[in-house]
Amino acid sequence: MTTVAAPPALAQFEITQKFFFDAAHTLQREIEAEGSRRIHGHTYHAEVTLAGTPHADTGMVVDLGRVRLAIAELRPQLDHQLLDEVPGLGPATLENLAAFVWRGMESRLPQVVQVRVWREALGDGCTLRRSPQP
Repeated sequence: MTTVAAPPALAQFEITQKFFFDAAHTLQREIEAEGSRRIHGHTYHAEVTLAGTPHADTGMVVDLGRVRLAIAELRPQLDHQLLDEVPGLGPATLENLAAFVWRGMESRLPQVVQVRVWREALGDGCTLRRSPQP
């Protein structure tokens, strides 16, 4: 098998995969409270970032097919669900959604370094990043 040339010293690659899900929820808020307390829905977008050094034989940090399989296992837990009822999510905030996606992906792919969740129609989002190692 042919090996791939090594990247520059100390280089780290990042790969990403995006997905979306449609879901409903309620939320107890002080501002914009009335509409948030009623069941309503959004299209959420998510992006998972994995980082590392490409394997010498494959040239890949991780096979994107593996990333898509992990997403395919996680996505049904959120897609077309009432998020208030998703075990382990907590209140359906962008922060909790990012953490939920992180936990679901990291258990399958420990190279996860970032998860971003956003609602395109509203222009808001949340990014959860792995803290730099000391």
